[in-house]
Amino acid sequence: MFVSYFSKTCQILHRSYLVMEKELKIYVYEEGNPPVFHDAPCDGILGMEGIFINDMEISRFRTRDPEEAHLFFLPFSIVSIVHYVYVRETRLWSDMKNTVVDYVNVIAEKYPYWNRSHGADHFMLACHDWGPEISSAIPTLYKNSIRALCNANTSEGFNLTRDVSIPEIYLPHGTTEGLLGGPSPSKRTTLVFFSGGVHGYIRQVLLEHWENKTEDGVKIQKYLSKGQNYYDEVRKSKYCICASGWEVASPRMVEALYMGCVPVLVKDHYAKPFNDVLDWSKFSIDIGLENIPNLKTILMGISQRKYIRLQRNGVQVRKHFVVNFPPKRYDVFHMILHSIWLRRLNTRIHDPHEQP
Repeated sequence: MFVSYFSKTCQILHRSYLVMEKELKIYVYEEGNPPVFHDAPCDGILGMEGIFINDMEISRFRTRDPEEAHLFFLPFSIVSIVHYVYVRETRLWSDMKNTVVDYVNVIAEKYPYWNRSHGADHFMLACHDWGPEISSAIPTLYKNSIRALCNANTSEGFNLTRDVSIPEIYLPHGTTEGLLGGPSPSKRTTLVFFSGGVHGYIRQVLLEHWENKTEDGVKIQKYLSKGQNYYDEVRKSKYCICASGWEVASPRMVEALYMGCVPVLVKDHYAKPFNDVLDWSKFSIDIGLENIPNLKTILMGISQRKYIRLQRNGVQVRKHFVVNFPPKRYDVFHMILHSIWLRRLNTRIHDPHEQP
């Protein structure tokens, strides 16, 4: 079952990926100056913005001829806009929103492509929590364009048929060095692990029920004790809680996959990354808010055979979440592009040279 599932999944992904490799061409608008455009930090939990923008600049999918492009990338960074444009003392969003509005207006006036498709073959990428709200400043961008978002919350306007969920990835040293791999299932002594602050109602409920109840391998706490190392705890654990904070995105999900811990997703209204081609039920567990009191019972009720299958599937699927410098086939950069490409295939763009 383990082999057949991944053989089938890989075949589906491989076929569509090969088509993408052969055909996809993306035009990156050159307007705009760093640091707000064409640049962003590549570190921290929001580093995927900078990593993707930098990778896109050198990508083999990039074309300098907009006439042959299937997709058009709007290379602004929400992280940079927040850092350089937002005035914290005023708490006003207007300057940030106007920055994006002005940029799209420049593009629409200079090129025919935005108006031709009403933005439907254009895409933006944002890992900052404010990405969805700032994009709402332009109705056509919000309603028509492809938004690749870490904050993929379907209760806040994320459209499953048009938008793309991307993973939030934290690289403490700027690369995946020291993050990949972990012991075999037989050497993991903790049943389930979580450490984090009380950010949002889900974590509040989780900690109210399970904080510091170290029974039957349950290790759930607000903050690490002296001498504890977060990554060491992940590697000791069979299951790792990936709970929403103030927003649905969290690097814990990818950290668990990196280190061979089965992710336990406790999230409301979350669209999982790459779920067009990845069946998350084969390598993760979903726990609803109402089932948090039953967490231990649910996890202990999973047979050893099923746990091993989940864990091994996670190790296999891990490559799709890995950040490589430069990017490699099937890694997270290419999986993001693949998800965007799939959305583009479902969009019919009017060709002005086409006979009615």
